[in-house]
Amino acid sequence: MKRNHSNRIISTPSSYAKDHYLYVQETGTLQSLEPHISRREHLQSLLFFIVTKGSGYLTLRDKRFHIQSGDCIFINCLDEYSHESSPDDPWELSWVHFYGKDASEIYRHYTEQDGNIIFHPMDSSPFLTSLHNIYEELSIKHTCFEQKCHKYLTDIITLCYIENSDTTKNARASNLDKVIAVRDYLDENYSRDIDLDYLESAFFISKFHLSREFKKLTGVTIINYLNSRRISEAKKMLRFTEQSIGAIAISCGIPDVNYFTKVFVKYESMTPSSYRKLWH
Repeated sequence: MKRNHSNRIISTPSSYAKDHYLYVQETGTLQSLEPHISRREHLQSLLFFIVTKGSGYLTLRDKRFHIQSGDCIFINCLDEYSHESSPDDPWELSWVHFYGKDASEIYRHYTEQDGNIIFHPMDSSPFLTSLHNIYEELSIKHTCFEQKCHKYLTDIITLCYIENSDTTKNARASNLDKVIAVRDYLDENYSRDIDLDYLESAFFISKFHLSREFKKLTGVTIINYLNSRRISEAKKMLRFTEQSIGAIAISCGIPDVNYFTKVFVKYESMTPSSYRKLWH
């Protein structure tokens, strides 16, 4: 007797896709006919799936989670995991295994931004649409199907970020306004001499707590955000004014020209003078 009914496509990417895209390893749908456990570990793969009907369990790093219809799961398969359908409420799933050169780094960043491995979106249809599109592209394999699959995988990841960002905002509503105020202050006052001690006293918030929450909101540290804002302004002045490099450095809040050049090179991989010549 079959334990489940599945529609599955196993894909082998081109060497170009492996070097440049997120690529599909396997995708499909499953209808569980009787409970069984699927166990995996040490797979170079990210797994995203949606429970479209029924319920079951996910075990990850010795933690067991109950999951049900409408839940989305996003995990790194290097970790040991297993999943099983409920015997009383057999589930149906839609899933994709995928990978790419940047996949592990993408997942690391996702978890650092408080991304949940299990979440329940208000509307799962955008996720299901992307999964359906991936399955269709691999079924037909028209021109550019690998590029299209990369796009749909990116859409799924983006939706994961958006869903978890909304959840995080609701959970930290009391802190969010203050962190946003700091971000807005940096946007407007990038030319000033600003450090964490100043922000702590100006906004009445621990600099350690502020640093942690700011990175969760923006994905970067306060100093990196401030320097990025300064360099963006410097690029405008380099392109659209005749001011000297020294004057631009002062206007951007980095009066030491040598340090300004060092920061500029870090962000643009070229000196301010080279950048100006490139655009003139």
